[in-house]
Amino acid sequence: MNPDYRLQFEACGLRVSGVGDAGEIRIVEIPDHPFFVATLFLPQARSTAASPHPLLVGYAAAVVACREARTRLSLARP
Repeated sequence: MNPDYRLQFEACGLRVSGVGDAGEIRIVEIPDHPFFVATLFLPQARSTAASPHPLLVGYAAAVVACREARTRLSLARP
């Protein structure tokens, strides 16, 4: 991501939550969204079944929570 646009990204609601060694933008997220994150890192490259990367664990937890919420809503409707 071009760092010249960082202020514009942030003004539109994106949060820069991770940078590289040289300060370049590597992770952005939408703070009010249950799970929106974009990353230029490759968390799956260091993730294993025995030691999953925290980003992947968080994504899986968000998927489960979303599914459970949708199930509760569908059960509550007549």
